[in-house]
Amino acid sequence: MATVNDVYGSNAASALAGAQTKSLMGDTQDRFLTLLVTQLQNQDPLNPMDNAQVTSQIAQLSMVNGIQQLNNTLLALSGQMDMSQSLQAAGLIGKDILYPGEKISLGSDPASGAKTATPFGIDLMSGATKGKISILDSAGKVVREYDLGAKDAGVYPMSWDGLDSAGAPVPDGAYTVQVSASDDKGQPVSVQALTSGHINSIAYTTEGLKLNLALGGKISLLDIRQVM
Repeated sequence: MATVNDVYGSNAASALAGAQTKSLMGDTQDRFLTLLVTQLQNQDPLNPMDNAQVTSQIAQLSMVNGIQQLNNTLLALSGQMDMSQSLQAAGLIGKDILYPGEKISLGSDPASGAKTATPFGIDLMSGATKGKISILDSAGKVVREYDLGAKDAGVYPMSWDGLDSAGAPVPDGAYTVQVSASDDKGQPVSVQALTSGHINSIAYTTEGLKLNLALGGKISLLDIRQVM
């Protein structure tokens, strides 16, 4: 069952940290004012404090106060971003996605014997005039290759029919996708293999918001390349 784990945990922590910092700042201001008044009351009448000294100390306190106000603003913005991320992530529960990865699996339908491979894809960082996708078995042997041809930058979903380059079915099991691409000058173009996953739930961890996948593993929102 899809679940959301401690979605608002980090928001509460941010609020608590802000309250604690604000209290500390108030204590610091009280101590400063007490010290300043004490200095003025006990100063040497023949050698009073210079106005520049008093002005400098007040300016320092104002600077600290301004920094604290900026910190409070940033904490508030951070809390709003956390809330927005939580709502966005909750909407992904039950969705299939593409994210960076090279692993795919191949299985067979018990009734028909038809091959079914994990959906995969590529993330092309810039336009390419040619490219190649290779599917390798567990021993590292290439069993199938695809010619990408010319493509613009973007994410492209792919599929595999479970056949080798000769058109023969290959054994069920784990396989790996490798991809390469180049531009019209023969220079390599940055490209990344993508694998698919199903989002079961979301949770806040020590590393931030994470999406829990159905077959295990955790990814962040930034890892998602396409929602299918």
